[in-house]
Amino acid sequence: MRTLGSWAALVALVAGTLLAVSPAQAAPQLDQQVLFKAAQDPGYSCFRIPAVVKSTHGTLLAFAEGRIDNCGDTGDIDLVLKRSTDGGKTWSPLQVVNRGGGDTHGNPVPIVDSRTGRIVLITTYNKGRTDDKACDVPCPRSPHSQYSDDDGLTWSAPVDISSQAKLPNWDSWYASGPVHGIQLTRGRHAGRLVFGVNAETSDGTHSIENHAGLVYSDDGGRSWHVGAVNSYPHPVGGTYTQKPSEVTVVELPDGSIYAGGREQGGTDIGNRDYALSRDGGETFTRSFTTIPDLVTPMVQGSSLRVGNRLLFSSPSDTDRRRWMMIRSSYDNGRTWENAEQGTQLTTDWSGYSDLVRISGSKIGLMYEGGAVDARDEIRFARFDESYLGWHNSAGPSTPDASRHADARVLGGASLAAGRFGGALTLDGADDYVRVPYDPAQPPGDGDLTWTGWFRYGATKGNQVLFWLGGMGTTAPQLWLRGEPANHRLIAMMTTAAGSASITSTQAYDDQAWHHVALERTGGKLLLWVDGVQVASGAAAAGSVSQTVSFQLQLGQRLDNQFRWNGSFDEVRFYRRALTTPELDAIRTGNAPVPAGQVLRLPFDRLHA
Repeated sequence: MRTLGSWAALVALVAGTLLAVSPAQAAPQLDQQVLFKAAQDPGYSCFRIPAVVKSTHGTLLAFAEGRIDNCGDTGDIDLVLKRSTDGGKTWSPLQVVNRGGGDTHGNPVPIVDSRTGRIVLITTYNKGRTDDKACDVPCPRSPHSQYSDDDGLTWSAPVDISSQAKLPNWDSWYASGPVHGIQLTRGRHAGRLVFGVNAETSDGTHSIENHAGLVYSDDGGRSWHVGAVNSYPHPVGGTYTQKPSEVTVVELPDGSIYAGGREQGGTDIGNRDYALSRDGGETFTRSFTTIPDLVTPMVQGSSLRVGNRLLFSSPSDTDRRRWMMIRSSYDNGRTWENAEQGTQLTTDWSGYSDLVRISGSKIGLMYEGGAVDARDEIRFARFDESYLGWHNSAGPSTPDASRHADARVLGGASLAAGRFGGALTLDGADDYVRVPYDPAQPPGDGDLTWTGWFRYGATKGNQVLFWLGGMGTTAPQLWLRGEPANHRLIAMMTTAAGSASITSTQAYDDQAWHHVALERTGGKLLLWVDGVQVASGAAAAGSVSQTVSFQLQLGQRLDNQFRWNGSFDEVRFYRRALTTPELDAIRTGNAPVPAGQVLRLPFDRLHA
């Protein structure tokens, strides 16, 4: 993971040749400032939901929800604005663009019409509440449109566009954006304005269907049309495969539209999803599909195209809103940088965000952040493209003998003599192993086996052997860690049905090699050490790999805690329960057992 440190030199990929940037050239830099904060903008308890665009005159317009009563979503909320005419260095005083008057006026979506210079602002209304509870179902939320023809200095009165930008059965929920919309520049739909929406249909009492789609205008925002829509019915109180929401849109180089969504708890793996439209947003040519290995918490994100590179902003922790990061895609969103390759802008809590191109290679990010809470303030960060790097390395790798996904060895972990050939030694400070996602890996609700050799004991803190899935008290996950101070190994499994754990009566922290195997089989969790079953208990029913961004790591928890101080050798993972003879053959002779194997790390080689 790249962080805030300055670079002494920069390497850029130009025309397929690596060229060193002259040391005399200015090093890439980042500057950040607080843009909205209750303590500096009286009259508001909280500011949330950033959105930012650049006008045709080069003015930056930064929108936010000014929340008067509290930081909740359903109270008295104004739409507020600050302007910058110097590329985000300084900003105007706050102005109210759309006053809530006791109601909720939110979800800002600004769109710039480059042909006329008009700035269109889409917002969504609902009746305000004083109890901070969610909107009742059905929830009559209505989209509105207004505009500015003088670079954001003054604004027209908002007009209800429900009959144009919302379908009649979208009665349980409706939300515009929130994030900037776009104007298409290529193909027969050039000039079209487009923004993303999500909505829900009710049965009169409960939500029964989710929708995510695009809304477009061919006349500069005077009229609107609902275009592409994907719908996902679900039973009341039941599960659903996907629930894309808070849709951000970006135009690809060929003129098609990439629609990225926050995945709101569907059973498909991942917290982000995306769809594609090749007809200007009228239909989806690729329906929403989850992105299992784009690691984010459940949160809104933003996309921006800079040349042939897509940028994506969001927090990069698995489950909690923190560690704001910019990640790049060099293949139009088919693959994304992982968290080691992305550029982290803060280690603070962070939430919603929006990207804007300031000028040339200069980029701006408006995001929620705070040392205590992601909602503490809204910040504006400025950096240039070189600050993000180009095709950043994912770190050294070690071969996966099952030929699914070579693992990344991070932090400087090194090879040493092992139980069979080489082994990997981790220092307990910053070393760990990340296994890139492969569709063969997720075990779902089936049987599984994780097995390997370990050696540790120099320190007595909690130390993770492996971690699979997500984090937190409810996210599907499976992990095994040593707790020398508690004289035990503990394995924990969490699914939608709950959690289950098993523990041994020893920690095996004697700095000798031990073989371990953790299995789910026949509804039970079994833990074996050196060929002896040392713990057993009921397993949690259901999938350990649904919903969350999928991660498989060795040597630390997903939040970089409980780091391993010791060695690993011959780590394997199977999507089935191995038999006792198979486990014995692996333990005594390192026997090949390929059936059901989706990971085998011998740790005999490292590649830079």
